Amino acid sequence: MKLWKKLALAGAAACLIITAGCGKEEKPAASAPAGKVPVTVSFGAMKELTQAIGGDRVAITVIIPDGTEPHEFEPKASDMMRVKDSKVFIYNGMGMERWAPEMLKSMKDGPVAVVASKGIDPIRLTDEDEIKEHGDFDPHVWLGPEEARKEAKNIADALAAASPENKEYFEKNYEKLDKDLTAMTEEYKKKLSTGHSKELVAGHAAFGYLCRDFGLTQASVEDAFASGEPSPAKLADIIDFCKKHNVKTIFTEDMISSALTETISKEAGAKVETLDTIESGEQDANYVKTMKENLEKIDKGLALN
Repeated sequence: MKLWKKLALAGAAACLIITAGCGKEEKPAASAPAGKVPVTVSFGAMKELTQAIGGDRVAITVIIPDGTEPHEFEPKASDMMRVKDSKVFIYNGMGMERWAPEMLKSMKDGPVAVVASKGIDPIRLTDEDEIKEHGDFDPHVWLGPEEARKEAKNIADALAAASPENKEYFEKNYEKLDKDLTAMTEEYKKKLSTGHSKELVAGHAAFGYLCRDFGLTQASVEDAFASGEPSPAKLADIIDFCKKHNVKTIFTEDMISSALTETISKEAGAKVETLDTIESGEQDANYVKTMKENLEKIDKGLALN
């Protein structure tokens, strides 16, 4: 039996259990407080953009646990029920959550589904391992400030459509967020326009859209170790690249091992700095604040002086 048929049957069974017993229907465990629109999102970045727009009129549930890569996540029947009980389900798309389309198809009366990356010009992947992991396109669109603005608009439109009585409130919040994102983008442009290396060496190829937005080139350490073990030739290639382009910093992230990055940094004479890819759903995280913190690190890491 296929996974989604199993999930559907499990979900139906869960519904029977919930409604059985005292003869009355009980509220689902993840029900939203009165007056709030129940919204389920896939992972952290979707939560942060949604929260900025939805404010205190939405109750957000993140279904991918902290520390779990969104593309490696496998939803359980309980996750499916959380999505089904929501009024809106927001996910990034572009292969980041490969399970989402099939899950939604299995629901008869599911929520309003929002593919946040809809309409964004995608970056086509060329690395075979990246294609295996994500599909044909780079899904990390939220890390590009210009792309995040478009994702925010898609989310705002969906929330307004799902809850017309809150449309004016959502639109007002979106306008504020859009101004903040525009100002942040200008700050990136100003800081990275001159006096910086144009080569961003990352432990994971997650910054393609950010690099495209600001005229940078991304080189991924992870791509140099497709098999998980560095071959002498690939190790030499990335070290030569760092030396040739005067790379002073290799950027990594919390959710992947930095062992390979550390090895290369020692050989190439570069330091290691951690950037936040905004994949975990931390309680009080703020997209604009986190991206500004990333900018400070990129600014220092790519500075030529």
